[in-house]
Amino acid sequence: PSFCAHYNDRVLALRYVYVLALAVWLGGMVVLGAVVAPTTFQVLQASEPTTGRLLGGAVFGAILSRFHYVAYGAGALALLALAAMALLGPRPVAFAVRSTIVALMLVIALYSGLVVLREVDAIQQEVGGLPSSLPAGDARRVRFDELHQLSTRLMMMNIVGALVLLSLEEAIRKMTSMPATH
Repeated sequence: PSFCAHYNDRVLALRYVYVLALAVWLGGMVVLGAVVAPTTFQVLQASEPTTGRLLGGAVFGAILSRFHYVAYGAGALALLALAAMALLGPRPVAFAVRSTIVALMLVIALYSGLVVLREVDAIQQEVGGLPSSLPAGDARRVRFDELHQLSTRLMMMNIVGALVLLSLEEAIRKMTSMPATH
């Protein structure tokens, strides 16, 4: 009985860490896309009509770059929590599915932060201003636009992944009658 109580406490704590990591990751992505980006560009363009968009891009780029570290940490923490739950006792329900989704999300975040964002930064450095100020057919402008769309799609994929995982977590909780983590 003593082992079971400690086992359940540890698993519950690890489950809480897992859900918290997903919530921080998802919440960060939603806040960045729905609040930070539009507000940053709106305020800076309104206060500095000629340079506001360039400054907004620099500010949001720095925020996004730093957020990637949050995403890497949250993804690693979620994977570690799942692995620890599996090591402590019976494999968690849908362990392979959950681990695979988290791993894919982490790979997407790494690709976005280490490849896509670096290429965006390199184009901006080369242009020395707004890529949108280049002629429409300029290869750098076209590539920048492609990377911007790719970055948005990658974040949307991770938002969907986090929503699926949190929904799955709630379904598992109901199925196994575990207490909610709120």
